[in-house]
Amino acid sequence: MAASSIGHSEAAAPRRRRRLPIVAACILLLAVVLAAGMVIYDNSRTDVIAGNVSIDGIAVGGLHAAAARSKLEQNLVTHLDEPVVVHVGGRHWTFTASEAGVKVDVANMVRQAVAASREGSIVTRTVHGIFGGGARRTIPLVVSYSHRAVRNMTSKVRAAVDTAPRDATVEPVGEGLKAVPSVVGVSVDSSALGARIDRALVGIAPSRLVHVPTHHMQPKVTSANLASKYPAYIVIDRSTFKLRFYEHLKLSKTYEVAVGMEGLETPAGLHHIEWEQVDPPWYVPKKAWAGALAGTVVPPGPGDPLKARFMSIEGGAGIHGIDPSEYSSIGHNFSHGCVRMRIPDVIALYNVTPVGTPIYII
Repeated sequence: MAASSIGHSEAAAPRRRRRLPIVAACILLLAVVLAAGMVIYDNSRTDVIAGNVSIDGIAVGGLHAAAARSKLEQNLVTHLDEPVVVHVGGRHWTFTASEAGVKVDVANMVRQAVAASREGSIVTRTVHGIFGGGARRTIPLVVSYSHRAVRNMTSKVRAAVDTAPRDATVEPVGEGLKAVPSVVGVSVDSSALGARIDRALVGIAPSRLVHVPTHHMQPKVTSANLASKYPAYIVIDRSTFKLRFYEHLKLSKTYEVAVGMEGLETPAGLHHIEWEQVDPPWYVPKKAWAGALAGTVVPPGPGDPLKARFMSIEGGAGIHGIDPSEYSSIGHNFSHGCVRMRIPDVIALYNVTPVGTPIYII
């Protein structure tokens, strides 16, 4: 029995040795087949984008390059071709993709997506292609536009919107003073506007509507503090021979006056008190009407027609008092350009009208 058992084992050993090459050959054949299959499979997907790849947030995984380009044209380029509308208040400007020179490089982005899909070994590409998986990849947007066009648009908006602040002021009308209200200035923030347009053009902004960023500039003199700027204001109406004095833009007192005669009219328009003097001498102008006194100085006294006070008006004329013997000239065109007043009146006016007081002569 022992001899028979040994013989059987010795016979089985050659048979096992003969099977080993067959198994190895099968394994090798299977490996070759698998490798060939992977090569064929991989070569068939040279322009197929991996399932984990997107372009600017648009899923293109599993698509051939041509299909990915078509999808980007429909979902990305179409959107970026829409005009950007720049808006402020009730005004708007339309900025088309053509004007902005927008160019979306679809081919570039698809090439990047395909290249990212071909990364790694043939084994990992095959496994990911059949079973999915792999790290997610996002290809960024590749787009260009004209920065000069954006600057031109911001300049256009700024030219239309920028408004300098305007101080409140006073305008004499009729028999009173009209307050012209102040205006708040507006300034476009060009840098911020350009950045907003940039973001809208490339689709980063939430919409194609761009609101213009502005800053408000307050005037130095507002309607609220206008009256404080004018503690004194004089309006002289030559047709009615009235001098009206306003205190903080409210009529305080009205005086009767005499003004320049024909040919020597008191100068119309807006003037200011240049200088003032108590008991002034008369600096006689070098005019034909002055005769022998032309160019001389008449000191205060009986021969001096300027009595009590003198307030110089720009242009050479002035407001002054006259001798009581000449009060009858009040209410007439009688002087050589000056504004004549009764002595008590000119003293009262002098006391409340400092140098610089505006004088508007109608």
